[in-house]
Amino acid sequence: MPSFKINNQFKPAGDQPKAIEALIKGVKEGARHQTLLGVTGSGKTFTAANVIAHIGKPTLVIAHNKTLAAQLAQEYREFFPDNAVHYFVSYYDFYQPEAYMPVTDTYIEKEAMINEEIERLRHASTQALLTRKDVIIVASVSCIYGLGSPENYEKVNMKIAKGTKADRAEMIRRMIGIHFERTNADLEPGMFRAIGNMIEVMPVNEKIVYRISFEGDKIAAIDMIEAVNRTIIRPLEVFFLFPAKHFITDKDQVERAFKSIKAELEQRLEELKKEGKLLEAERLKRRTNYDLALIREIGYCNGIENYSRHFSGHAPGEPPDTLLSYFPHKADGTADFLTIIDESHVTIPQLNGMFAGDQSRKKTLVEHGFRLPSAQDNRPLKFVEFEERVGQAIYTSATPGEFEKINSTQVVEQVIRPTGLVDPEIVVKPVTEKGNYKGQIIDSIDEAEKVIKKGFRVILTTLTKKMAEDLSEYLKERKIKAEYLHSDIKTIDRINILTDFRRGKFDVIVGVNLLREGLDLPEVALIGILDADKEGFLRSETSLIQIIGRAARNVEGRVIIYADVMTGSIERAMKETARRRAIQVEHNEKHGITPKTIIKAIKDITDQMESEHAKAVKEQLRMDEGLFAKDPKAVIKKKEGEMNEAVKVLDFETAAILRDEIAALYGKLEKAEKKKKAP
Repeated sequence: MPSFKINNQFKPAGDQPKAIEALIKGVKEGARHQTLLGVTGSGKTFTAANVIAHIGKPTLVIAHNKTLAAQLAQEYREFFPDNAVHYFVSYYDFYQPEAYMPVTDTYIEKEAMINEEIERLRHASTQALLTRKDVIIVASVSCIYGLGSPENYEKVNMKIAKGTKADRAEMIRRMIGIHFERTNADLEPGMFRAIGNMIEVMPVNEKIVYRISFEGDKIAAIDMIEAVNRTIIRPLEVFFLFPAKHFITDKDQVERAFKSIKAELEQRLEELKKEGKLLEAERLKRRTNYDLALIREIGYCNGIENYSRHFSGHAPGEPPDTLLSYFPHKADGTADFLTIIDESHVTIPQLNGMFAGDQSRKKTLVEHGFRLPSAQDNRPLKFVEFEERVGQAIYTSATPGEFEKINSTQVVEQVIRPTGLVDPEIVVKPVTEKGNYKGQIIDSIDEAEKVIKKGFRVILTTLTKKMAEDLSEYLKERKIKAEYLHSDIKTIDRINILTDFRRGKFDVIVGVNLLREGLDLPEVALIGILDADKEGFLRSETSLIQIIGRAARNVEGRVIIYADVMTGSIERAMKETARRRAIQVEHNEKHGITPKTIIKAIKDITDQMESEHAKAVKEQLRMDEGLFAKDPKAVIKKKEGEMNEAVKVLDFETAAILRDEIAALYGKLEKAEKKKKAP
């Protein structure tokens, strides 16, 4: 029986029932590749969700960027509130890979800023896959990068059960052995502390404290505790503690790895010396020996992933373990899960190109003595390896690429939207100023102001990041609430900007390529495509159709194409849009359907990424609510006294929480007084 239960408040409509039936039939008949050609706003995600619910297998959903992955994760959570839906993306907010440029003799050391919240969500994903069947993982293309072995990760997890024999000191050693950090301060994910006859630990995948109490040589009690207010959520009989890092090896593996690394080093040094590369040989010898000393001493070194083949035991050239390795497989090794590749026309080329780019950089490092040849095995999967490791695949796109068209057993078209919305009207205007016409910038601003007055939002797409930034600043000078969005914006910030855009904090977003595929923004009633006649990737037929689709979720949606020349891409995009629009209009007239703008709750995955500080402020406000209602000024005065006392003892964290709580209380008091004065 299927283990997924879809939210029954949603019902298939439009072309969805036909598409769902066809795709389910294809999966049951063993189709390896299928394509869902769905226009923007036709509910491709909901169609895919119904297929998942019927097939009942764990599912990997791959998106081509973190922003889209976050949105998809939120949508799947709405469809499957009782199942495990997780978000798996690269945990780097900033990442400069290690590289060497021989021409200028410049070595660039790896630099990375790890987002701890995203790392927690990655662990939640892998642990869900190892402990339950009803799992959907929404991932970016980082899912094909190397990850620790699932066998080792699962093997060293700790089963902690009430009433079992256990030694407190030994448990502390085991926690350190699986990379938990000991602290005497407040707990964060991946940390533990020992207090008296108790150990308190916060798993890396959640922000809940587990308190283990000992009596003699037995575990007397296990309590799940709220991290902020320290209240007991519930007692437990047993829980599993997984490692704090994905790369886990036991002592025997470490010793084998050291021998293997040293053997490879000796062989490589001989090769370099024979080639007369004495400088490179000395460089490699020093670096490798230094790394080994660090690993032996503290269990880690910067760039430890470059030795991953030796620790995992994989043969040279063998594909690394990835997120795909954590999904279930049949006895013969074939994948036993479903794969949905969202916006496949972009995602497939990304997956296809990642290996070559990675190997080019690594090859240079190896040639010049910065890394051992085995560093090249720390890599993303080749596309053929990816194909071998994924389950039956369904590609979703409004503009499928050649790969999908050639390989798919069937292409299922989903053109009719459940809302009755039709593809937007398209107007073509010149780029350059002429007569009374002031050119694309002034015209787009004039058109945007008309739309904003109606309460809708506007997207303007540019060709460069600089133009996006400059145009957003110009709009602000014109007193228009605007913000730019491009790839330099951090993951969580991008999600927040789009959420604020939907909420009305911004009326206009100016963006480059990030605003094309998959972004669900029903408040948008106008899209201006600047410099549309500059033929190229950003103004290709596929790109234009995708951009046009952003305006198809609002009944008043319009698109203005700014072009001095009608390129082939513009003509083809307009022709395809007109074809789809004709089918949609005919369907609406036949069935008496009046189009309606999509109504979509404004949520995002950052609701689950709220800082501990913000949560603490909210919790304090909740606890003080009753007292505040009786005597608000007394509560504020008391809180101010507590804040001052916290500052005196240098407890600035508590003081900051109290400061923000006081500000919130003053805001509530001001609102209450205004309400009293109102006639």
